[in-house]
Amino acid sequence: MRTSTVIKALLAATAVTPLLCQAESTLQTGGGALTATAHVDFQITIPKFLFLRVGTGTGTAAGAWATNGAIDPIAFAPTPAQLGTGPLAATPASGDLGNGTETAVVVGNGGDVTFSSATAGPLGDGSGDSISFATITTAAAHNTTGTTLAAPALADGATTTTTLTSVGKIVQQDAQWTYKYTNATIPPAGTYGGVNANNSRVTYTASVL
Repeated sequence: MRTSTVIKALLAATAVTPLLCQAESTLQTGGGALTATAHVDFQITIPKFLFLRVGTGTGTAAGAWATNGAIDPIAFAPTPAQLGTGPLAATPASGDLGNGTETAVVVGNGGDVTFSSATAGPLGDGSGDSISFATITTAAAHNTTGTTLAAPALADGATTTTTLTSVGKIVQQDAQWTYKYTNATIPPAGTYGGVNANNSRVTYTASVL
């Protein structure tokens, strides 16, 4: 009895299925002018996404965006003669483009993007001395898109936030950021910061509602 019920249910489903697969059709008959119509419905589902790259990363254009965990070091190594003499470029190996220059990209399709930088405090040397992040400037140069991505300023133990205004709910901005050390004073000897040490790390965050 149970088997018979299952078979009947399968036969009923099989009978209905062809109707679900058929496209619309119209048959008109008559001796005069005839008009037949049919309709097709289309749907495109676009995923909401947000892409942020600062440094090595992966991709600057659609089709190449991907997650990449590489973190670039930006290092300054003034000689004794250079100390306190004005703006100093980073070392040649600093940044994915060298000499303290990083590729920076923000792309999203969910409206305005909140973009921020945050630090845990000034760069320390582990011995009580420090150098403020205010002494590190970021200059943004045009890269590939029509809008140059401005960098949020760096501040000690604080978050600096900017808003990237969307056009038609799209944000697509990039730049080449070049970091420089203002080098206006002579600090105590030591190594300030490092690889995720002594408040060295800056966290950039892009977010969209």
